[in-house]
Amino acid sequence: MTAMAFLMVGGGLVLLAVGGEILLRGAISIARHLGLSPMLIGLTIVACATSMPELMVTVTAGLEGSTDIGIGNIVGSNIANILLILGVGALIYPLETKPCDVMRDTIAMILATAVFMIFAFLGEFTLWHGLFMLALLALYIGRSYYREKKCNPKEEADPELAEELAAAPGSIPLAAFLLVIGVLFLIFGSELLIDGAESIARAAGISETVIGVTLVALGTSLPELATGIVAGLRKHTEVALGNALGSNIFNLLLIIGILAVVTPFTVSPSILQFDIWVMAGVSLLIIPVMSMGGKICRSKGVFFLALYAAYILYQFRDKLFLS
Repeated sequence: MTAMAFLMVGGGLVLLAVGGEILLRGAISIARHLGLSPMLIGLTIVACATSMPELMVTVTAGLEGSTDIGIGNIVGSNIANILLILGVGALIYPLETKPCDVMRDTIAMILATAVFMIFAFLGEFTLWHGLFMLALLALYIGRSYYREKKCNPKEEADPELAEELAAAPGSIPLAAFLLVIGVLFLIFGSELLIDGAESIARAAGISETVIGVTLVALGTSLPELATGIVAGLRKHTEVALGNALGSNIFNLLLIIGILAVVTPFTVSPSILQFDIWVMAGVSLLIIPVMSMGGKICRSKGVFFLALYAAYILYQFRDKLFLS
């Protein structure tokens, strides 16, 4: 049964990865036909597409009564985006950008984290909490678009986005077909991943929260990890940083917001006692790191990866000590 559960998790991750890529191509094509600017596509479509696996897994888990897996997935993904993805990216090529640029998104991420934490400690997330978080996301996108438009009135796309735009299908029917196929892949992949994760948790005697913040979070963070690796190899360091920070903002405001609109939920005590504080700590870690030289060098990347390894080992401390 455990072997089958791991196969289900693997199959789910493959479907999520393929579905996310297909959905991205179709969404970009439709956005182009609607006349959206390259900047707005980058701020919305591309950023949202890399968060689609987390969205589908979290909402599916919530609807199936496995909220601990869904919320653990978001918290674990945000931790992985900072420590794992930026750590790997820095090892490939030091991540460097203008401190003022990254600080704006860092502050937005910290504010989104603070809103999530306040609501989590107050008790149950409801429809109104979800609508408030979605409104904050709309405000963030609007301000970001205005800022980019003011700084770059010609609205030139960055190299990464230019490649995505060039690879997008040309016709609306084909783009709509890709959207449908991508969504179906994401739905079925989420179902497989959640069912497999639940089976592994039961068989191993591990809580759903631990499975969510480790296995599921790592799996749904693969699109961001792939983006970070490619950006590092091509020396587009601003893309790697922006992808990690933007994904964290979308994870908290978009996904948690949608989940609260769809179904009320509470955050598990184990996340409130430990994981949520780790997420807050690694989010704040960006400020002193970027303040010292304005870049994440390879030594800092090693430090980030060591912190992530320690976090994962801590999650399975009971199993390791017992063995």
